[in-house]
Amino acid sequence: MVILDKALAQREAQGRPIRIGLVGAGFMGRGLANQIINSVRGMELVAISNRRLDVARRAYNAAGVSEVEVVDTAGALERAMSRRRPAITEDAAVLCEAGGIEAIVEVTGAVEFGARVVLDAIRHGKHVVLMNAELDGTAGPILRRYADRAGVVLSACDGDQPGVQMNLYRFVTSIGLTPLLIGNIKGLHDPRRNPTTQQGFAERWGQKPTMVTSFADGTKISFEQAIVANATGFRVARRGMLGYDWQGHVDDATSLYDLDQLREWGGIVDYLVGAKPNPGIFLYALHDDHKQRHYLELYKLGKGPLYSFYIPYHLCHFEVPLSLARAVLFHDAVAAPIGGIRVEAVTTAKVDLRPGDVIDGLGGYLTYGQAENAESARAADLLPMGLADGCRVVRPVPQDAVVTHDDVEIPEGRLIDRLRAEQDVVFGVKLPSASVTSRGFEQS
Repeated sequence: MVILDKALAQREAQGRPIRIGLVGAGFMGRGLANQIINSVRGMELVAISNRRLDVARRAYNAAGVSEVEVVDTAGALERAMSRRRPAITEDAAVLCEAGGIEAIVEVTGAVEFGARVVLDAIRHGKHVVLMNAELDGTAGPILRRYADRAGVVLSACDGDQPGVQMNLYRFVTSIGLTPLLIGNIKGLHDPRRNPTTQQGFAERWGQKPTMVTSFADGTKISFEQAIVANATGFRVARRGMLGYDWQGHVDDATSLYDLDQLREWGGIVDYLVGAKPNPGIFLYALHDDHKQRHYLELYKLGKGPLYSFYIPYHLCHFEVPLSLARAVLFHDAVAAPIGGIRVEAVTTAKVDLRPGDVIDGLGGYLTYGQAENAESARAADLLPMGLADGCRVVRPVPQDAVVTHDDVEIPEGRLIDRLRAEQDVVFGVKLPSASVTSRGFEQS
């Protein structure tokens, strides 16, 4: 949003920078900390929470901040803020509870832990921006309901693909076109990838092997496109999406899709592998006014009927401060569910699963995620990928088969299972009679 620069400059001139708390100081968290501290006027990173204090300290040090204060209570953090002393803590609740912090950005990628942080932040009246697609795609609707009740914003972020897609979606609809396909561009898609195959790439870029595995095996894009579907009401054409291999420019890929089918579906989310520009995102849209179609052809968008729009990059942490400013200054979410789950990532066996196996989570050796329409997932009682971590397999599941609730035992006492059960009740989804999730909710 172009107006954000002036709004942030005004906050700086008033001596009232937006005070931000960062939860998670890993690869993306460090980049975001550096961006806020050194490149964003009118915003202040007052505290970082991380389970290891040395990692939180390193994030500040890497951004040129040498002196930080260790705090373990909200009061201690508030005193540090009054002295303009950056603070670090092992306890994310300290950031959520402290007065003066206007927004929390959650960057852990952990579903269970992230859910606890988000609820705590909302409970204390703070806006939340998620760099946690896995949590958003699993429990975004119910978390948004809590945020709405509290009068705060829960939002996905600028810079990550869902946010970039939603910004383009809002632009295209604002100029009068009707989007029918919102897409992501991938350079690689291989469900067989695992932390061992991705170790070298991870080491080169300073990332975790599990994280880069989730990029390669399709899990991450399944969550990302689910977020976009849930924010627009779109669906997937089939489980796993169409995912065409296309080595040309994205403008020339419109012929891959059947226009009548897109109209019938009312819009889909999808991806292309190998298309240019890479990385990037794209959107195909219609215009019903023949007079405007004449102008679109003049402006070099072609004859239609599908018009291609794209953004050739996504700059991740560079853009996240814009999301924080949108939430705090304009109460605007980059992307948020408009109702219940429309599309979600479902758990799929990466290898033959045997009784006794414990699923090792996102980007692991045993499973990967595929985007599926929610009604289909519910009809087959499929296990959401966001719930899979730590589940024990109780009956064989062959490679590439989807995992159902009956195939696993879900760990007891998890918040994310209670949230899912509540989400299903609130948004009218019938709970399977044998669902462990529903039993866990009743016991809470």
